[in-house]
Amino acid sequence: MQIDSHQHFWVFDPVRDSWITADMAVIQRNFLPEDLAPILRANHIQGCVAVQASQSDSETTFLLQMAEANEFIKGVVGWTDLRDPQIYNKLESLSQFEKLKGFRHVVQGEPDGFLLQPDFIKGVKALAAFDYRYDILIYPHQIKEAYRFASQLSNVRMVVDHLAKPYIKSGDIKGWAEDITMLATLPNIHCKVSGMVTEADWNNWKPSDFTPYLDIVFSAFGVDRLMFGSDWPVCLVAAQYQEMKGVLDHYLESFDPADRSKVMGSNAIAFYNIEI
Repeated sequence: MQIDSHQHFWVFDPVRDSWITADMAVIQRNFLPEDLAPILRANHIQGCVAVQASQSDSETTFLLQMAEANEFIKGVVGWTDLRDPQIYNKLESLSQFEKLKGFRHVVQGEPDGFLLQPDFIKGVKALAAFDYRYDILIYPHQIKEAYRFASQLSNVRMVVDHLAKPYIKSGDIKGWAEDITMLATLPNIHCKVSGMVTEADWNNWKPSDFTPYLDIVFSAFGVDRLMFGSDWPVCLVAAQYQEMKGVLDHYLESFDPADRSKVMGSNAIAFYNIEI
């Protein structure tokens, strides 16, 4: 089974979704399950994980409602304020939703030191009591901070979104490579092979642009801690779904079929406790 471990839905709101700028006009519209379902079928993908795109409890409710109505949405990574003093009680209440698999905060938009706040660490630590996962959304300059953060939370399973957004367009790889390799030494950290096309030159990328970055994460994490994600519909600013997925398919051609299956599905199923 192939699983897309990272995609989004939204009813476009130009105020809330102001991060979708004019140069991203192609995604300034609604994207809902009925839009994604035929794309997944065409690409032989049997399920997906819907990830929060805005930071509100209503976003989590919105995603859970769609997951309840659409069998192919296998899991939800929602948002809640993990710094809330009542976070344990909130998580206990949310645990009634079987498809809720974890949480994410848009740390890439936060100031340095956000991950190391004691109340945030306490909130993430509480996830383990309910077997929830945590998605780490950061830029390369935040990887060292993420390492210090995750080092304190060895009992929480985490996944880095989008390879921590390396500077693919500029080809600046050295600092990112060193830091992501360090982060991968923590056994509770996984990584999503996602979001690459949007970090490249949107209009002029070629598959070989991604090979050095893929080489690094496959060496650092191995085939047991990597999972495919599309970042649809954000990927559409730079590539169609099949083009984006084709980059990874091509890279994996020489891999053992069992290892390809891990990256394309079974790792996500195990990480998020997805029911087939």
